[in-house]
Amino acid sequence: MIKDIHSGGTRSRRGSTRRLAAAASLAIAATAVLTGPAVAAPASSNANSASECSGRSIPASKISIQMFSYAGWTRSVGTEAVLAELSDIGYKNVEPFGGTYEGRTAEQFAELLGEYGLKAPTSHGSTNEAQFDATIAYAKTIGQKYMGSGGSASPGISTLENTLATADALNRLGERSKKAGTGKIFVHNHQGEFTTQFADPETGEIKSAWEILVENTDPRYVTFQLDVLWAADAGIDVVQLIEEHGDRIELLHVKDGLLNGDARAIPTDVGEGEIDWAPILDAAQGSVKYYVVERDGAPATREFAEDSFNFLTCYSF
Repeated sequence: MIKDIHSGGTRSRRGSTRRLAAAASLAIAATAVLTGPAVAAPASSNANSASECSGRSIPASKISIQMFSYAGWTRSVGTEAVLAELSDIGYKNVEPFGGTYEGRTAEQFAELLGEYGLKAPTSHGSTNEAQFDATIAYAKTIGQKYMGSGGSASPGISTLENTLATADALNRLGERSKKAGTGKIFVHNHQGEFTTQFADPETGEIKSAWEILVENTDPRYVTFQLDVLWAADAGIDVVQLIEEHGDRIELLHVKDGLLNGDARAIPTDVGEGEIDWAPILDAAQGSVKYYVVERDGAPATREFAEDSFNFLTCYSF
């Protein structure tokens, strides 16, 4: 586990937090052993043994984890206990969302990150224009390099007019963020950004809302966080998309899963689903700055985070 360099009461509090996290993990793991998984995920043939990993694949400094993956675990043991586990695994970065902060001030959360050797270069937060100065101030204090949310900005993509208005809003927000020193704003996709499509009023060409946002936002201020699983679930050729728009995709949500026909994909640990990662990771080289692992509704143990981290840091492609 992590070495504790604190003294006095702080050491006791950290130890209690870690014991709580460990106890929670063991309890849930014991339950899993008794009940057994419904379907065993196949091991990836691309993952190397630990002894073969040195100097290969994605460096830990570029790997992050979306904390929403562990929303349930965090509610049980608290953010600090989960951060302790992630730091112990080897993570250097996390991507918080609203529930991660637990009411802490920016200064308090920055201190907490520092205690576990973690950074938060991105987060999923608010894009409310009226309150964006406060959002930027919080992000700047904790050291963010990008601003964004779990989607994009208002008014959304329900119509072509709204999609174009959203692009304008992103340009405004991105410019404010960039000038404040917190970097570009990003758009995170689900399936809808690709399955929602409109005809170009001038050419009649059918384009997805995602493409329209790309074409109508300023690359100086706006980038994209491509969620791989949801794009693939929408029928997108992810490799082709990265090759065509790689200069606009600086963040990757590394999400794996079992594609489920017309039904929603079933998320898995990275490397245990049906996503063919080799060509995706190859295409992403040189443009993607952070690889953010995520699994919606991950079990409340460190297994998902550990399996996914090991996969990325020990992968030949």
